[in-house]
Amino acid sequence: MRIITKQALPLTYIALLISFTQSCQEVKKEADKDIVSTEKIVELPEKELSAEFKKYWYAGDAEITSYKLQLARYGEIRDGKAVLVFVTEPFLKDKQVKADGNNPDNIPVLKLNVTKKYLTGIYPYSIMTSTFYPVHDNDHAVKVSFSAQEWCGQVYAQLNNREKFDVMSHSYFESEADQDFKLEKTVLENELWNKIRISPETLPLGDLKIIPSLEFIRLSHKELKQYESTASLSSEDGISTYQITYPELERTLKINFTTAFPYAIESWSDTFKSGFGKDAKSMTSTATKIKSLKTPYWRQNGNKDLHLRDSLGL
Repeated sequence: MRIITKQALPLTYIALLISFTQSCQEVKKEADKDIVSTEKIVELPEKELSAEFKKYWYAGDAEITSYKLQLARYGEIRDGKAVLVFVTEPFLKDKQVKADGNNPDNIPVLKLNVTKKYLTGIYPYSIMTSTFYPVHDNDHAVKVSFSAQEWCGQVYAQLNNREKFDVMSHSYFESEADQDFKLEKTVLENELWNKIRISPETLPLGDLKIIPSLEFIRLSHKELKQYESTASLSSEDGISTYQITYPELERTLKINFTTAFPYAIESWSDTFKSGFGKDAKSMTSTATKIKSLKTPYWRQNGNKDLHLRDSLGL
């Protein structure tokens, strides 16, 4: 993780001749130009990967886990299925896409692809979120992208970790439309799922500023920004629970995972207000594990491989 501190150097000079007709505001603008800002960037050290981590995550397989969804949407619970796909891969630092080959500047990441499918009445929802997080646990997610498709239209959002978080978002809603902006860096809810699988003992706790998941923000039509939150971690009978509460959003997320390596995500729940206006009410979405496979799915794209979906309960 990079820690950036800014320091303004003293004015080196101010133009000797300033027009007497120049306004005070114009003088200030000229003075501001002479303030030189420097950034001291401190790179946090890479955490060493354990032998069990390497054996599990660098065996040439992905981990695919299916879940039964009970999901709140428009004030009602919908049945659906979710899939979490975790896999390690090399990531290009500058382009922030998967690398086609070996390069010393590649960032090794643990990628999480999350898909969710469910029906709202006559029409279907299809949702996907991708999060690319450094396996050495020394920076924020390099990139997060989200897309949702349903019969009304589609939305897309992407966050890139550069000097700040660069965000672009596209939506068929007039109030959201096309956006391009920057956010100051802080904890990303999306990256916490990856962090659980790498080093849950370093999960952030206490009072925090967190940027909620792109899925929650887009589907609830909230502003993408930092929100005050409180995070806690507890364990019981071999299962750990990481809980995040957002008072302003009236939302609580709980992620349940095995306390022992490989810290498999067993279930989760998300409590928030579903519906709009006077009909909105607090409801809880849940996901319960069906089946998990370790397999190189990218090579299993033939009709002969369809039975694997059956084994996942999909």
